[in-house]
Amino acid sequence: MSENIYVGVDLGGTAIKVGICNHEGELLHTYEGPTEKEKGTDTVIDNIVKYVRLIVEQSPYSWDQLVGVGAGVAGFTDLRAGVILLAPNIGFRDVPIRAILEERLGKTIRIDNDANVAALGEAWSGAGKGVNDCVCYTLGTGVGGGIILNGKIYQGFAGLAGEIGHISVVPDLEAIQCGCGKMGCLETVSSATGIVRMAVEAVERGDQTSLSSMEQITAKDIFDAAKAGDEVSIRIINRAAFYLGKSMAAIAATLNPERFIIGGGVSKAGDILFSKIREVFAELTPAPLQQGVEIIPAKLGNDAGIVGAAGLLLR
Repeated sequence: MSENIYVGVDLGGTAIKVGICNHEGELLHTYEGPTEKEKGTDTVIDNIVKYVRLIVEQSPYSWDQLVGVGAGVAGFTDLRAGVILLAPNIGFRDVPIRAILEERLGKTIRIDNDANVAALGEAWSGAGKGVNDCVCYTLGTGVGGGIILNGKIYQGFAGLAGEIGHISVVPDLEAIQCGCGKMGCLETVSSATGIVRMAVEAVERGDQTSLSSMEQITAKDIFDAAKAGDEVSIRIINRAAFYLGKSMAAIAATLNPERFIIGGGVSKAGDILFSKIREVFAELTPAPLQQGVEIIPAKLGNDAGIVGAAGLLLR
């Protein structure tokens, strides 16, 4: 085999996932091992090096075929310097990871945050394949985002572009404080955390809902209840979808992407969520900015971060 290969690293608090991709973004091999963040920064870096070497050794490819390694991490990064400024989930602070890994592996290293690499993965070989301009949402504990313009991640001057979850969309009288310290962020109403919060508040108010019988409400519980006709759950999902559609209308007027891609656990709600988002987008977006625009689910699931990290070497 003479083709080049690219390794992506998804650096998580519990596990480090690595994968080999080819030039087309096809995921060829994967490996997962523990992060062991409790043992400190050096151990985490040792594990990254170990897993990268191991996956290549276990594959049909040689080390010489490896062009480089990309890594995605949840946290704040200085992309130009290759430094992870703060990544609480793995205990990193001011870690010059690019320089360390280049010395340890002898290969080109690229880093970016997890939302950007997930977006790049979807754009490269997932739901955005063949589309030059798309915006990806990741709906989980928070709301992450990534912007792909002309086939490449748009990072902004400080590398912080794509913080979609912190677009202020909720009116002042309805707004609550976000974890970022500001009021009315999309994340407060359209993340799994925000959706559960609204459900708990409804139960505490005494609203008539099937959720009242549950000890610990999850986002999935709310989606299931809504599909069964629970009016409170439907109202909550509609509110989350409304602000997602509203944020997309603003982004459409600014960037005019061809496609919005929605991933993360909340996206698994399916049509009950997507149909409302599309409806709101159509209501709030001028007709010329709607033409040809799609709002669709992500395809790569948990592999998006690995694929996108590998794609940093090419895109």
